[in-house]
Amino acid sequence: MLKNRVRELRARFRFTQQDLADNIKVSRQTIGLIEKGDYAPSITLALKMAEVFQVSVEEIFYLEGEDLC
Repeated sequence: MLKNRVRELRARFRFTQQDLADNIKVSRQTIGLIEKGDYAPSITLALKMAEVFQVSVEEIFYLEGEDLC
């Protein structure tokens, strides 16, 4: 399952869901879905988020609970 730290990073930057959405040109609803794990972002969107948060994609998104081999 794809997990993420979007909510945590938003809090660190003091962004609302709308602030982040505006920065990466998506809807606030998309950010909410990503945070809940109901939507897996495209590579392009993940890279945009990483740029905004100034971290690597791997620091935002990670796999949990799956056999990775």
